Amino acid sequence: MTQHRGFVVRRVREQDAVAVWSLRLQMLADTPLAFLETLADAAAAPRQLYVDRCVRNASGPDSAAFVAENDGQLVAQVVGLATSDPGETVVAAVYIAPDCRGAGLLGQLVEPVAAWSRGAGRGRLRLEVVDGNDRALRAYQKLGFVVTETGLPHPVIPGLTETRLRRAAGDRRAV
Repeated sequence: MTQHRGFVVRRVREQDAVAVWSLRLQMLADTPLAFLETLADAAAAPRQLYVDRCVRNASGPDSAAFVAENDGQLVAQVVGLATSDPGETVVAAVYIAPDCRGAGLLGQLVEPVAAWSRGAGRGRLRLEVVDGNDRALRAYQKLGFVVTETGLPHPVIPGLTETRLRRAAGDRRAV
């Protein structure tokens, strides 16, 4: 657990399920193109799904979620996922509430994923950004991510494309 500028960043816990669900609804309403689920689908999902996700992401080497709290409220999240490539972790479901953006929180979220990835023996991080989201692209580049592929088809929305970025999980050097 780390604390910086009033934010406490920690790994998600089972008891966070309701707060994670609420944050998920907020993120889907705020930035619907950035995620692979619709607001309607998330709102209709059984609450047990979020309990199960929190349990799965609270420990273990295959997936991990980290959240940021401010005054006891979840304001940001990130998920790390193992892939079929044994050396790589996908950084996914990154969200920072609008009133918390620009405070350096992205780095505070990505670094625990990097440490978790290294601990699981995976030395690279990978993520995708929807083309046109230049603010996110620049923010990830400031954290050491470099563009490795462009024009990738969005996995859900026809006509949208994404840019893939990678970096080392260890020290912000690009790979």
